[in-house]
Amino acid sequence: MQHRRTTVSALAAAFVALGTATAAAQPSDAEAGSGRFQFTPIPGPVPCGTSNAEQPFVLPPGYAQEVFAREGAGGTTDLWDMNTQNEDQLSAIPTVLAQAGATDGPHTGRFVYRAHEVSSGGQVSVTDLDTIDPATGEALTRVLVQRPDWERLDGMVWTPWGTILTAEETSQQALRDPAVPQAQGGLVYEIDPVTGTAVARPALGARANEGMRFDAEGNFYGISETRTPSGGFIYRFTPDRRGDLSTGTLYALKVTAPTGDRTGEAVWVPLDDATVQVNSDATALAAGATSYDRPEDVEIATSTGNNRGGANVLYVAVTEEDRVLRIDLREPRGGRNQDTAFVSDYVRAGVNVDPAQFDFPDNLALDHSGNLYITEDQPSPAPTADDIWMAEPGIGNQRGTSARVVRFAGLPDCAAEPTGIYFDVDGGSLYVNAQHRSGDGRDLGVRIHPVR
Repeated sequence: MQHRRTTVSALAAAFVALGTATAAAQPSDAEAGSGRFQFTPIPGPVPCGTSNAEQPFVLPPGYAQEVFAREGAGGTTDLWDMNTQNEDQLSAIPTVLAQAGATDGPHTGRFVYRAHEVSSGGQVSVTDLDTIDPATGEALTRVLVQRPDWERLDGMVWTPWGTILTAEETSQQALRDPAVPQAQGGLVYEIDPVTGTAVARPALGARANEGMRFDAEGNFYGISETRTPSGGFIYRFTPDRRGDLSTGTLYALKVTAPTGDRTGEAVWVPLDDATVQVNSDATALAAGATSYDRPEDVEIATSTGNNRGGANVLYVAVTEEDRVLRIDLREPRGGRNQDTAFVSDYVRAGVNVDPAQFDFPDNLALDHSGNLYITEDQPSPAPTADDIWMAEPGIGNQRGTSARVVRFAGLPDCAAEPTGIYFDVDGGSLYVNAQHRSGDGRDLGVRIHPVR
């Protein structure tokens, strides 16, 4: 698919002309990654510096960045978090964009959707990469849907049947959904990407949601972003009917034969259908599920429609433990009733990455060659920048750690953090938000891509 980026300001072809800080070149044999994203790792740590509203990230040589959307455009509020594109064709252009002047037909990957993690009045906004907003000169951005009772919207994923899921990241709702008054924690909502019509899906559980993904069989995976002492859990939802999230069974992961620190052979424990709609964490705890200290994002190769890089492997960022788990989902052709799993450490500070530099892994994104990109969410203020790391898979290393973990980018504004990393459907661009920025404070939607 041809890149649709003519709606944003063009960058100079020569990376040195971008005005962005870059790392000194390393020997060619140090090049990391594979496929379309190959780069010379940035030697770190990246120090805190001044905020640059047009070039917020430090990137390797041969990479460019451009801001394609900004907080405030089209009525958007702040706290831009997770992103997704329409990974399939749409029946029509999103209504709010058509009203604003987008007129030609819909295309796969044309629209970028995002969640806004505000405490009330949560939004899902959308940017049309093919249409310029005459008011801003940038890609047309509008609010797709907003509700006063939505709080801390965070998770965002395109479903295999062409809708969007978003979810609230709160374990104790302050603003209850009148349609689901029993829910104590945050809910998952399914949204029509054209009309913005939203429906709660309480069968997926009430909890502090963030990362959400689907496997090739249509099973849903998520987490609870809960700290110790109780900790958060890793969940799987198997719908009664593929593509219908209104009913089904929610499971929680339980390690049964440990080989280390909550790694090893595991099973999916079924949870009570009624109590998970009140508090899925309490239900998982009572069922003996294995907890981790603040899981945040999950990733699986099928999330962007490609089956490379381990389509039956789920990655889970555990923020407070400075680790990323690798969960072999097994039984790839055994239908939706996958009963067992194997858990191992894929990235862990002190094992295959420097513990003095790798802190608080947060969001995850797989490129089309199976390399896992990881953002940091360090507490502010921090002496060094939040980074984007890349973990390479090991050859034949089915249950082991990543072969190499290197720094891909840094965000030197240490009041800010990178959020919502997402590889587009053709694998040629990485989308990321710069959130909590200093200076004017406006969140930015940024596209990063190679220029060589």
